[in-house]
Amino acid sequence: MQAVGTDLPQRFFTWCYRRLGRRYPAVFMALELQTAWFVTIGVLALLHVYYDAPHHDLMVVIGITLALTGIAVAVTFVRSLGYLRPLSQWIAGDREDQALATKAWERAVGLPIDQIRSGLKVPIFLVGVPASIAGVIVLGLSPLSFFPILAAALVAIGYSGILHFFAVEGGLRPVVVDINRVVPPPLRTGHRSIPLRWKLMAALPMINVITGLVVAALSGGGGGGTGLGVDVLIATGVAVTIALELSVLLTRSLLRPIGDLQVGIEAVRRGDYSAAVPVTTADELGDLSAAFNQMVAGLAERERIREAFGTYLDKEVADYILSDGYDPQGFEAETSLLFLDVRDFTSFAARSEAPEVVAAVNHLFEIAVPIIAGEGGHVDKFVGDGLLAVFGAPERFADHADRAVRAAVAIAQRVNHGANGWLRIGIGVNSGRVVAGSIGGAGRLDFSVIGDPVNVAARVEAATRELDEEVLITASTRALLGKSIVVRPRGSHQLKGIEGSVELFAPVVGAAAGPKSAEPAARAD
Repeated sequence: MQAVGTDLPQRFFTWCYRRLGRRYPAVFMALELQTAWFVTIGVLALLHVYYDAPHHDLMVVIGITLALTGIAVAVTFVRSLGYLRPLSQWIAGDREDQALATKAWERAVGLPIDQIRSGLKVPIFLVGVPASIAGVIVLGLSPLSFFPILAAALVAIGYSGILHFFAVEGGLRPVVVDINRVVPPPLRTGHRSIPLRWKLMAALPMINVITGLVVAALSGGGGGGTGLGVDVLIATGVAVTIALELSVLLTRSLLRPIGDLQVGIEAVRRGDYSAAVPVTTADELGDLSAAFNQMVAGLAERERIREAFGTYLDKEVADYILSDGYDPQGFEAETSLLFLDVRDFTSFAARSEAPEVVAAVNHLFEIAVPIIAGEGGHVDKFVGDGLLAVFGAPERFADHADRAVRAAVAIAQRVNHGANGWLRIGIGVNSGRVVAGSIGGAGRLDFSVIGDPVNVAARVEAATRELDEEVLITASTRALLGKSIVVRPRGSHQLKGIEGSVELFAPVVGAAAGPKSAEPAARAD
């Protein structure tokens, strides 16, 4: 997670947040709302310049306006407390509560725009309108003076709203960043806010309107309601022409590179890693565009690696290696191993051309690999004209034995009893506990399984030639099978390199069920 901010205000907000904890949102809002007093006092001082009123009357207007401001501040603060309650609950409560964290994030991000959309109604109707009416009545002004006074008040309220928006946005940033440590930042905010274009085009002209009114008042010596109305119009006209023009130019300068970035981000979101944005400036936005292009190049490289993994590794293994759950130290797992080999392959290879040999083997694997994957297994390795498949690692299955035997029967049926050329295969299946992990060294690794069950599976496959069976399984595999798979006992046999005899069973495969149907069959139970 990036730092909250390196500027002094953000460091101060972060320090306060760490010190105050759950009280921070309420304390910050209470203090930030006090800026309304400064805006109100500034408007009253401006009014005093334009209207040379008796001291007593002026004090009455100031008292009424400040009282109304206090009421507006209190109402806004109470409304904000209810809105900010999920933030305080999350800060003080269970920080791992995803639902509460998400709600707190939504409130923190949505508060600035909520204060603009609904919060400005409070100062307008509780302060601006009644204070303007009180000023006209107490100062004995013409009823028409209400309009320039209200116009000046609305300008001040609008300026105050802009300041409040940016202050709340910055003040709640430490909380938002803290929440994002629990809830990952979303791909899309899902919240409407003030677009950057309007932030720039509203803030700068508004500042010029305020500046114009102050300068006109100080240099012109007032002028009453007429003078105030004219000054409001002139200041607004200057802001709309000169300041707005400059704001438009500044906005375009900033938003064009940002727009290019938005287009590039949308392309990447669609999976287009060839997207690149033009670097049109040498400022921070130019650096950001260049960094985006560098990031996309890295994503494209990672995607190429992922695609290569998908070609040279099964998808399940590739996903596991790239996942957060990958353990490079390996793990133990109960698995079923399927070992497949082509019979009499050596003589076929000796009398055939190389392209024919490769095509035949590839055709065999095009049949076997999808069947293995369909049962949730993966090919651990190709061994010349054979392969070793694993069921139960890295993805765990309680029924790994059923999956392995079903895959073996299906492959034998397709290859030995289908129109797939001369190839005939034998398959051995064994179950047991193996070690799975990245095996290798000197920069060359292979995700594989090791252990005695692997060697037994290979020896069981070799026994298919001696017993003239297409598929043989061990007693350890049979013990794990469900009741739906029919097997025939084939006795105990001594396998090469394996101590003791191994009891073998033969699942029924296609035409094999016919001539051998007289032999006693057993269900796995």
